[in-house]
Amino acid sequence: MSITNIVAIAILSGSPQCPPVRDLGSAVEVVSVASAVSVPTQLLLEDPSLNIAVDTAITGSGAITNTAPSTTTEAQPTAATPNETVVAPTKPTAAIDIAAPAAIDRNTIIVTARQGPPRGDPVAVVNEVSFVAVQAVDEAFVAPIAYGYQKGLPEPIRDGIHNALNNLDEPIVLLNFLLQLKIGKAVETVGRFTINSTVGVAGLFDVAEKKPFKLPRRSNGLADTLGYYGVGYGPYLFLPLIGSTTLRDVVGRIADLSLLPAAVGKPFTNPLVSASKGVLSSIDDRVENDEILTRIQQSGNPYAAMREYYLKRRQAEIDVLRGKRCNADINLADLEFMDSSPEAKKPSKKSPAPPKN
Repeated sequence: MSITNIVAIAILSGSPQCPPVRDLGSAVEVVSVASAVSVPTQLLLEDPSLNIAVDTAITGSGAITNTAPSTTTEAQPTAATPNETVVAPTKPTAAIDIAAPAAIDRNTIIVTARQGPPRGDPVAVVNEVSFVAVQAVDEAFVAPIAYGYQKGLPEPIRDGIHNALNNLDEPIVLLNFLLQLKIGKAVETVGRFTINSTVGVAGLFDVAEKKPFKLPRRSNGLADTLGYYGVGYGPYLFLPLIGSTTLRDVVGRIADLSLLPAAVGKPFTNPLVSASKGVLSSIDDRVENDEILTRIQQSGNPYAAMREYYLKRRQAEIDVLRGKRCNADINLADLEFMDSSPEAKKPSKKSPAPPKN
């Protein structure tokens, strides 16, 4: 063996036997491209809204080639490069149809109910129970007595009793006009009391109202003075023996009733005299307000109608003191809780007086 052959054998034995490989990725690419076998497969997309059959050819690299033309207007997917992994679409999920919120009709009327007692009447439940009880007593006893008093006594006698009761209240009216700094009306009240107590025979005749004096009677009390200076009427109350009132009015009324016995003394300090005066005043008021009470009782909601009438009447009396109104008359037809019943009969002689405070 020559030296040349020996060197050749040595060189061959020291060289690697495997061909050089560029890198794993290139090798896989070469093998994939070289050994790519096109396997035609038909994938059926099960979405009923699309209903598209796609013929694909799956190559060794996992690329998917669309062989069927698209029937939709959507953009076609770009061809995958050999190094990209394309995931075959899975079974499409059913679309969730979320209904849009219904549009609100502008003509829809939404009715809401007031929660709790009416404004200004926090103890309405108790008041209504008292109202029902008092109405039962009125129907059974007070109204028959009042009707008997009205029919049994001649009108001149009833007018005399009415005038005498009003004359006894003139000192209360005088004091409150002074508290309200209405000096002119206070002087007129002094004149009325003096004339009726003398010429009018202890107030049995209202001479001061007629010519030549023309001094009309005006009601007034401590509750009116409080209202005149802005004190609120407070919660509405319906009390036995008193009827419709408010916290402010009941406090003022108690003060007014205590004034005459304190100022005059006997006989008004006698409980029997005070009780007799109270009973006559109640019967007289019941007769004077009979038409109004009848209208209210015939309404759909007598309690609410009574409350509304009383509060509006009292506010009207305060407005008269403040010069905002000429009189305190209330039209029953304007009340919210009064039914459209026939109009009340016109008073035969006098306008009905408001309930006593």
